[in-house]
Amino acid sequence: MTYWNKDCETMPRAQLTALQDKRLQEAVRRACKVPIYRAKMDAAGMKPEDVRGLADLPNLPFTEKTDLRDAYPFDMFAAPMNEVVRIHASSGTTGKQTVVGYTQKDLDVWTECMARSLTQVGLNARDIIQVSYGYGLFTGGLGGHYGGECIGAATVPASTGNTKRQLQLLEDFGVTGLLCTPSYAMLLGDAVREAGLKLKLRVGVFGAEPWTGEMRAEIEKRLGLEAYDIYGLSEISGPGVSCECEARAGLHVQEDHFYPEIVDPDTKRPLPDGTPGELVFTCLTKEAMSLIRYNTRDICTLRRETCACGRTTARMGKLTGRTDDMLIIRGVNVFPSQVESVLLGIAEVAPHYLIVVDRVNNLDTLEIQVEMNETFFSDEVRRIEALERRIAREIQSTLSIAAKIRMVGPGSLPRSEGKAKRVQDNRQLS
Repeated sequence: MTYWNKDCETMPRAQLTALQDKRLQEAVRRACKVPIYRAKMDAAGMKPEDVRGLADLPNLPFTEKTDLRDAYPFDMFAAPMNEVVRIHASSGTTGKQTVVGYTQKDLDVWTECMARSLTQVGLNARDIIQVSYGYGLFTGGLGGHYGGECIGAATVPASTGNTKRQLQLLEDFGVTGLLCTPSYAMLLGDAVREAGLKLKLRVGVFGAEPWTGEMRAEIEKRLGLEAYDIYGLSEISGPGVSCECEARAGLHVQEDHFYPEIVDPDTKRPLPDGTPGELVFTCLTKEAMSLIRYNTRDICTLRRETCACGRTTARMGKLTGRTDDMLIIRGVNVFPSQVESVLLGIAEVAPHYLIVVDRVNNLDTLEIQVEMNETFFSDEVRRIEALERRIAREIQSTLSIAAKIRMVGPGSLPRSEGKAKRVQDNRQLS
């Protein structure tokens, strides 16, 4: 088994907990330099010296995304600006962007975490890695880039877009490792099949959006590689906060830097390992932004037994959705990943869909637009109607709610070279 930093990745749990206790004390002291967080601590009746270790963590206040937006642009920074060497920002789909700062040490830690992640999926200095995440304010491109260079791999900064050029680079350079979003991997897979290319790809590292096991299988079939899940978010660091290993039994959290919790979405109380809930992170070593109990709103589970790969760090289960992306339709909780799981099990359709939610006469309506694949696409209305009825039955069985299914032609739905847009909730527009 190959490790990038064996001492940290296989540290005995007791030793790791002692390190986390010490680093948590330091992290809280740094965080309390920030007025917003100091006010939260005062409201909770807590002082930095009250925190002695992980046992005190449930007493500490949460940090929410709204805190970062209220602090725009730099009021969450715990380090002076003359020590901040990098600034990233989220896409800002609602309201202001969330701005994230890094000291040089923060960048070094991020690079280390990405090097661990790429190594644990089997990439090494003999690989040629194409980074097809976006470069710029989004953290994906540069995170993958520095991780690739750190392990000694030849790193191709392809960024997103221009799929024709992406294919040329994959083929001509003999690329063996691909980093991008899973939805873009699917798009590349379609393009590879249409062009009839034979590539040398063997490992894909895909993240930045939830994806299902069925989608993994489709990507592997289309691109001829082993697909691995990676997780990160700009507020915490970027990609590399956690990643699968070759055992593919959960995503290893880099626990010496990021401490994970799972909390109940309603009560916000910590939940035991194995119970699904909201994922919360505390940054143990970040200098520029020392976030304490940051609620990601991502839904998953945690487990802490030693992995078959020998790593002792906690493992995240695959994300099943987000509490802020969850749709409540006629009182039923619906996640896009559930719809995706159904559709990827149906051979006649392509893995492209759009969920359209509306409200008519005070009643929620659910329509799912689904692309037919090229081989099924036909003018035979009866065949199309039969497929719509079949999908509707399977959706109702999975979601416990009826949906109108509308089949559309191949290529009809918009494609994305970044994160795919799967939901159109018209109720929010009224």
